[in-house]
Amino acid sequence: MTCALTGHRDLPEDFQLNLLYDTLEELIREGYDTFLCGMARGFDLLALDCLIALKQKYRITLEACIPYRGHENSFFGEEKRRYLNLLERCDKRHYIYNGYANGCFLARDRMMVDRADLLFAYCMRATGGTAYTVRYAKKKGVEIRNLFREA
Repeated sequence: MTCALTGHRDLPEDFQLNLLYDTLEELIREGYDTFLCGMARGFDLLALDCLIALKQKYRITLEACIPYRGHENSFFGEEKRRYLNLLERCDKRHYIYNGYANGCFLARDRMMVDRADLLFAYCMRATGGTAYTVRYAKKKGVEIRNLFREA
């Protein structure tokens, strides 16, 4: 079963990383074995970090869903090194566009939802890319679990 991840880039100071880890482990125990990560700052990369740790214990597949080739160049310094390290540890890479294009982030989000059995979100607001992705999943009939409500 496939789980897509979506969440805000800017997380609150009281974001509960332990809850994220524990919830991802619960999803794995429920049978989710493929995780689609949009490779955005914030929630996406934190979730991917947790999943890489969980991969030591479970047979799971991690797929990087990258909006465009060269996306890593929007990161700098230590953040870029972290991004590249996480990307290297993914089992598969999907590039949505060959270069940056208007709408490439939303196209990535739709592709992830279209392939998912579950959308695992951290959505605190009704606007922005995360909210768009949650609305798209609702429209497509994909189950949604929001970590924000559990926190």
